[in-house]
Amino acid sequence: MMRRRSLLGAALALPAIRPAFAQAWRPTRPITMVVPFAAGSGTDAGARILAQVMSEALGGAAIVVDNRAGANGSIAAGFVARAEPDGHTIFVTTNTTHSANPALLKHLDYDPVADFAPVARVGNLPFMLVVGEGSPARDARSFLDMARKRRGEMSYASGNSTGIVAGATMARMAGTEMLHVPYRSTPPAITDVIAGRVDCMFVDIAAGLGNLRAGKLRNLGVSTKERSRLMPDAPTLAEAALPGFDITSWNGVFAPARTPAPVIEALNAAIRGPIERPEVKQRFADIGFDAFSGTPGELGDFVKQQIVVWREMVEAAGIPKE
Repeated sequence: MMRRRSLLGAALALPAIRPAFAQAWRPTRPITMVVPFAAGSGTDAGARILAQVMSEALGGAAIVVDNRAGANGSIAAGFVARAEPDGHTIFVTTNTTHSANPALLKHLDYDPVADFAPVARVGNLPFMLVVGEGSPARDARSFLDMARKRRGEMSYASGNSTGIVAGATMARMAGTEMLHVPYRSTPPAITDVIAGRVDCMFVDIAAGLGNLRAGKLRNLGVSTKERSRLMPDAPTLAEAALPGFDITSWNGVFAPARTPAPVIEALNAAIRGPIERPEVKQRFADIGFDAFSGTPGELGDFVKQQIVVWREMVEAAGIPKE
């Protein structure tokens, strides 16, 4: 009886012991935080804040941001998928690699579910439709009227999957055709929109905010169904011109598959803890990033659901696989 009671007591104590054990993991060398887009992108800006707060939460561990742009994020995704699963390589990415690419690309050298261990959501990157300051369009309705009159002549740039899908969806819903001009990353696309070489683009608030404040870009509407709390005075495209338009870009952190559970739990705690603090949320908000988090399991379930959502959006927009 005493032996059974001792074993029962030990079993009941395990849930309390597990978090303490998980928090005992600490990196033994610098962590490489891989970002699938170039410096100056919204994901990059958010990753640099995240690296700072995670470093503090992990006892001052060094975290190096490694930008590996190209192939719609596939280069970076493949690199992380093949990395050692020990917590020293993590992936700060978006719906591009983990929701849209399976529908946009014929061949992927990674599996967004099987090759990664979910760590935590980081938040959302709200997008907005922008034109250069020289554009005659003052709002979404006048811009789309121009696009209909000049069917097939006007263009939209993209630096990621959200820009691709949002642009094609906009043209379809508006009943017109527009030329898609793809870019390797967001910053050069913004440059060409400002210069008037491309008519418009969907850009995340984080990447476009500086030029918006400087008057070089004009915001015609945000891409989400509801107004963004980061830009509450900006109308949505759904209310301004395209009822039902609703596209959201999300951001999350992953590790290579087979990364041990205690390591995942420690990384998750190093993200969720800081993001719950109001001053950290505000740092993200200041760059146009809506920060929040969750558990690894929640992110894993979310990715599976979003793969279906983005496949349906790509098919509805009539975008062929490349």
